Amino acid sequence: MTQQTIYEVRVLYIGTLGTLRQREPFVVYFSNLKKTIENLTAQLGLNGWPLKINYSAVYRSLKAKEKYACDFDVAGHKVFKIIITPKILNPTLITLGIDEMPVIRSQK
Repeated sequence: MTQQTIYEVRVLYIGTLGTLRQREPFVVYFSNLKKTIENLTAQLGLNGWPLKINYSAVYRSLKAKEKYACDFDVAGHKVFKIIITPKILNPTLITLGIDEMPVIRSQK
């Protein structure tokens, strides 16, 4: 199997406004970083949020820290955070931490 990098986009609802309207984190996966950024910027624009995310910033952050995070706020109150992390699809399987089964030696 070939390994492939996919990108997890997690939207976490944070801050004081989150306590008023409890929501579970939203998670989605993309196979292409460019499509990930295009989809995020389109959704942010359609919903009236500022476009604080761009491809080069995300790419540099993923290379340096293996994670990109951006907070969105209204009037100084944080509303949600977008976190992008790369994940490996079809990782190389080694022993998975499973030890070899002990063999009972027969007595002579």
